Amino acid sequence: MTDSNVQLKKKIIPIKLPSQVIFKDIIGQGSAMLRIFRMVVKVAECDTTIMLNGETGTGKGLIARAIHEASGRKDNPFIQINCGATPEGLLESEFFGYRRGAFTGATSDKAGKFEMAKGGTIFLDEIGDMSADLQVKVLRVLEEGEFERVGGNQTIKSDARIIAATHRDLEEEVQKGNFREDLFYRLHVIPIMLPTLKERKSDIPFLVSHFLEQFGRKVESPLAKVSDSAMKILMNYSWPGNVRELKNLIERIVVLHESETILPEDLPEKLRIENERLAQHKLEARGDGISFNTAVNEFEKALIISALEKTNWVKNRAAQLLRIKRTTLVEKIKRYNLEKGSEEDR
Repeated sequence: MTDSNVQLKKKIIPIKLPSQVIFKDIIGQGSAMLRIFRMVVKVAECDTTIMLNGETGTGKGLIARAIHEASGRKDNPFIQINCGATPEGLLESEFFGYRRGAFTGATSDKAGKFEMAKGGTIFLDEIGDMSADLQVKVLRVLEEGEFERVGGNQTIKSDARIIAATHRDLEEEVQKGNFREDLFYRLHVIPIMLPTLKERKSDIPFLVSHFLEQFGRKVESPLAKVSDSAMKILMNYSWPGNVRELKNLIERIVVLHESETILPEDLPEKLRIENERLAQHKLEARGDGISFNTAVNEFEKALIISALEKTNWVKNRAAQLLRIKRTTLVEKIKRYNLEKGSEEDR
């Protein structure tokens, strides 16, 4: 390893998240996720079918694996299949396997996912995308615990636990005739609704820290810090893609970012625009309005914070950036009670 690589690795400081915010590699400390963690522990003790509901990117796969790893089945396979990503013509053979000669290209017998998950857990992701014909066959596995391979007539027993997940409203799909009502009730024994990232914003700083360390180690990059103003933007964003969107954003920043501090201008424009709109809405929502002096002070404070963050709190440089005297800057820092945090004042 070269000296430069040694120096680089020394800069990568591991973040020690409090143990109470990590559960089975899932980050969360807010009430919404703590409720989910408690439920995971409870349902892991039984073999009841579980239905995970939640928007795309909320971590349904992580929760399914956490249930498996907390259960008595943890030493047996955890098999995952995405019902929406697998072509319809292949899904049945993926589920149940096939016999040699069952179709063109079936040159040998092959076990399916249910067979491979013997004694373990099978996770059926996006089950709402499953065809009506296949719904019937999955219902049989749930009710009778058996199936046949495609092209075969030998009945095979299944003792795998089933965890299903969907981002769709299955009750609505039942009403539309797109999903079998009997299968819905067989799956819906223990429903677990996962919160969106918008509903668990207190977890965002912990998630950001976790992803910064995770991707920083992968690319051997110094661990970046997030400025207060940038974190505020992250906290105010609505995150339609949930945790997955946040994870992808942090990975992109780690790969492309060159300085040690992430500033507002390093974030995508859509995040900054949404933050500005939110601030404007809050201003308009104030029934008594806002005085001119207050507005000026808030704008001045924001400018000073931005300049200090850009210069890593080197006051001479920040004052030059703002085109004011250093003594004036120091006075304003005291007036607005601004602090750098734990780092030394320079």
